[in-house]
Amino acid sequence: MNKKIEKVVIVGGGTAGWMSASLLAKVLGKSISIELVESDRVNTIGVGEASIPPITHFNQAIGVDEATFMKATKATIKLGIEFNGWNQIDDSYMHAFGNIGKTFPFCDFHHFWLKSQKNDSPNKIDPKQYWDYSLNYLAAKSNKFAPIKAIPNTNLPGMAHAYHFDAGLYAQFLSEHAQTLGVKRTEGHVKQVHLCKQTGAVSHLDIEGQESIFGDLFIDCTGLHALLIEKALGTGFEDWSHWLPCNSAVAVASESSAELEPYTRSSAQSVGWQWHIPLQHRTGNGLVYSDKHLSDEQAKANLLANLTGKAIGEPRVIKFRTGRRRKVWQKNVVSIGLSSGFLEPLESTSIHLIQTAVIRLVKFFPHLGIDEHEVAQFNALSQQELEGIRDFIILHYKLNQRDDSDFWRACQRMDIPGSLAHKIALFKATGKVHCAPDDLFTPVAWQQVMIGQGNIPNDYHALVDGLSDDQLDDLMSSLKTLITTTVEKLPSHQAYLTKALDLK
Repeated sequence: MNKKIEKVVIVGGGTAGWMSASLLAKVLGKSISIELVESDRVNTIGVGEASIPPITHFNQAIGVDEATFMKATKATIKLGIEFNGWNQIDDSYMHAFGNIGKTFPFCDFHHFWLKSQKNDSPNKIDPKQYWDYSLNYLAAKSNKFAPIKAIPNTNLPGMAHAYHFDAGLYAQFLSEHAQTLGVKRTEGHVKQVHLCKQTGAVSHLDIEGQESIFGDLFIDCTGLHALLIEKALGTGFEDWSHWLPCNSAVAVASESSAELEPYTRSSAQSVGWQWHIPLQHRTGNGLVYSDKHLSDEQAKANLLANLTGKAIGEPRVIKFRTGRRRKVWQKNVVSIGLSSGFLEPLESTSIHLIQTAVIRLVKFFPHLGIDEHEVAQFNALSQQELEGIRDFIILHYKLNQRDDSDFWRACQRMDIPGSLAHKIALFKATGKVHCAPDDLFTPVAWQQVMIGQGNIPNDYHALVDGLSDDQLDDLMSSLKTLITTTVEKLPSHQAYLTKALDLK
């Protein structure tokens, strides 16, 4: 495969296809030609309505202004994900974006918080008080937002934000954007995929009623169909359903709530969990469940019974299998999006994984031909990334303390990957959590889920004892005052949207 890569063919549109096309065109558009093939006959899943903060950098990288993006996609601000009923039925905590407390060298803020809790109440730590030191959490629960980079008159970081948005509108927006960058769009249905007899790589595609499309590198954005990476190349799939038992989702939009909350809600149900995502023009809702414990009709009924507004349209069922493609890049095909694997949307990682995959492809883009060492490195990094996210999602299920259904009891008992078991045990014993430099979820994310679901450490870092009790009290009190005062001065989320987006 020592042929210079001059033409990239992207098969499939949607969020994955057009995000890939946009970044490749922006960064490599002067070196390669890009053609995207999509068919109006193929429906995308299109329920990916929540994101995480790195998407702000992606939009900047492809030259998209925030206000323009938010107007086009009916977006709202997202400051974190609230988890209701994941520990016990009446419990609630948030995975808030951004920092918590103050960053210290050598040990994280929660160690100081742990000692202060032990000083105040030696026999019972109140996990909820941890979020008194999260600017994002307090702003989210007050329905407030403004894009502040730092807490005024301090060196403490401000808020980190992402978005809720209409994924279908985002794909349409990016389609127009990518085409202005030189991407050629071809409307057509792929009738057949042809492989080279000598190499086994994809040579060209037969398009119904049109000429065949040839390319040097193909990107599979065909979603769960995995047309190129699996149906044509038979790459294989590693199933993770023994760790992540949900295999179905039912989704429906509803009329907007009276107040737009700047956070996603994930509410555990007797089987699985329900999402609630507020957009400007509607609310996104869905129930993720195991069809071994709940029928599709029961799931629809449960979802409709728990909406905050009138349903728009009929609920639709989506079937999936959790796991990863054994090779994300095989021969001259790179799979991006759901064609590369599936993780349920509990932590809003689907769109992010598209983003990181196409960024990785830019970094490892083949020049004078496809090199097996480059492909191997790309696949290794993709596997490492997905397994790290997988463990973080399993964590939520494993640490539940519910006793109201066989589903949750089975999750408590299940075996988990050794990498995750070690993290849970280390945190319980010492309060410490280690993450690799490239891990998506940082220690503060792990700390929030661990503490929120009752895995309270037995110990804290020795460095904390360097402060007297009075000094520790002063630190905690001043931090809480700074954060609370900052939140009080913020505009409401709705007021921010109205002014920033010039909404009427």
